[in-house]
Amino acid sequence: MKPLVSVIIPNYNYEKYITRTIDSVLEQTYKHIEIIVVDDGSKDNSLKVLEKYGHKITVLEQANQGVSLARNTGVAVSSGEYVAFLDADDIWLPAKLEAQMQKFFDNPDFGLVHCSMTYIDRNDEISGENRNGKEGRLASDILRLDGGAIVGAGSTCLIPKRIFDEVGGFDLDQTTAADWDFCYRVAKKYEIGFICEPLVLYRIHDSNMHSNIGAMEHDVKIGFLKAFADHSPAVQGIRRECYGNLHYMLAGSYFRSGNYPAFFVNAIKSLWYKPRNVRKYLAVPREKPESL
Repeated sequence: MKPLVSVIIPNYNYEKYITRTIDSVLEQTYKHIEIIVVDDGSKDNSLKVLEKYGHKITVLEQANQGVSLARNTGVAVSSGEYVAFLDADDIWLPAKLEAQMQKFFDNPDFGLVHCSMTYIDRNDEISGENRNGKEGRLASDILRLDGGAIVGAGSTCLIPKRIFDEVGGFDLDQTTAADWDFCYRVAKKYEIGFICEPLVLYRIHDSNMHSNIGAMEHDVKIGFLKAFADHSPAVQGIRRECYGNLHYMLAGSYFRSGNYPAFFVNAIKSLWYKPRNVRKYLAVPREKPESL
């Protein structure tokens, strides 16, 4: 018998997208799955949309308390040996789970397997892709905010449930960066597996959590406080670089949003932590500044 995979879908007001999302799970070539949708206090008709699936899915309802608790709640009631996460506005390609499970069969020591993804808009039109993921020991890369370390873990990652429990699940104090923090804690203990083929369609629209720069700043700083409580030389040796990268990326994000006072504050901080960032700022007229 193949291992059971529990698919956890947190939902908040995504009646427009969630049918396509659930259908993409039901269309997986890896069939030994259970689907758990955790509705986080939706105010739209999401629950009515979910009713049509009947016994094919399990629906849990909770008052609006955020995506981290929704994911943790789903895992807590799951029966699978593995758990996968899928945001309610994203879509999986049919071979996604089968390819990832094969990766675990080939290397059972992996702590997590992620994959590349294709960007789509609200109308399913393709706008680009991200194949920049990595495999191996990635804790330092993740802490440095290397965008090419883990690709979109909120919808790409598959993880053994025992490891999810071991690292403590998603941090309830975080929202937009909870998956980054979670992946770092996994990567500190285990190697990470990666599939280069884009197997997830990641939807970009105005409601994406990652468009909230202030929330992202709040979450990453919480993650940094936890990470740098580790006083080992390996972690402390990259502390200034990590904060320099964070403030450089925040500067870019605030610049793009038109918040120039926040841009200048973070630009100065990025140079204080990492003086060589000045080369990046000098290149801005020729290159778009990086952002979170």
